[in-house]
Amino acid sequence: MRVHHFNAGTMRPLGGRLIDGRPGLLRRAELVCHCLLIEAGGELVLVETGMGTRAIDRPDWLGKSFTRLVGARPRFAETALAQVKRLGFAPEDVRHIVLTHLDLDHAGGLVDFPHAEVHVYAEELRTLHAPIDRAEEWRYRKVQFEHGPQWIPYAEHGEPWFGFEAVRELKGLPPEILLVPLAGHTRGHAGVAVDTGDGWLLHAGDSYFHHREIDPVAPYIPWGLKFFESKVQIVRGPRLENQQRLRELARSGEVDIFTAHDPVDLWRFPAPSAAAPS
Repeated sequence: MRVHHFNAGTMRPLGGRLIDGRPGLLRRAELVCHCLLIEAGGELVLVETGMGTRAIDRPDWLGKSFTRLVGARPRFAETALAQVKRLGFAPEDVRHIVLTHLDLDHAGGLVDFPHAEVHVYAEELRTLHAPIDRAEEWRYRKVQFEHGPQWIPYAEHGEPWFGFEAVRELKGLPPEILLVPLAGHTRGHAGVAVDTGDGWLLHAGDSYFHHREIDPVAPYIPWGLKFFESKVQIVRGPRLENQQRLRELARSGEVDIFTAHDPVDLWRFPAPSAAAPS
């Protein structure tokens, strides 16, 4: 199983080291939208979609408030659509999309793959259609779903997986791709686990924000990013509990875990490249 890692949307919020922990305060930090393209036998699977092509020329796609807050810099070359093409595939080759959640910077590219089946937790869909308060209503951009995605919803239960309860079978996909419950950032937030054949990967989405946050010995997150993380959480208790489970999993060394927006996690992986012609 071949896995490509790429950034599908750069964000440059103010705050410097308060956001990314690197030197310098009077500068913009850098955040990414970490996506995966998985070649799984005869299936092509996209994990997360980034901001999407509509973010480039439609101010309502991300919303002015979000765009200003995070310093969103949408460019066509970074979209999932462009990167799928760069790898030598047609958009129609992506038959499945697996999402950690439906926030605007994770699901914004769904419209670029309208033929794909979209795998997501049922609780996340319920929240999209019937948010219980303004905090939940604010985070989802209804315009991003007007094309009518082909949803494949899942209940949050399944067989044990490294201390988590996981759904082991996603419709039409091999058992090496799993949804892992990681509620907190949203009620239906998930991780996406992938068995590459050389070990497990876990895309933990927004269950944490900084690569050192799940350090099993000395957890750390820059102050500004910690404040933002707490402000956008929906259920605090489960978020903290799942972060502790992730630290325990990181301590075991059995799974390579990464978060959605930290560029340090993305840089750990090789840049995506098309397969050599046979």
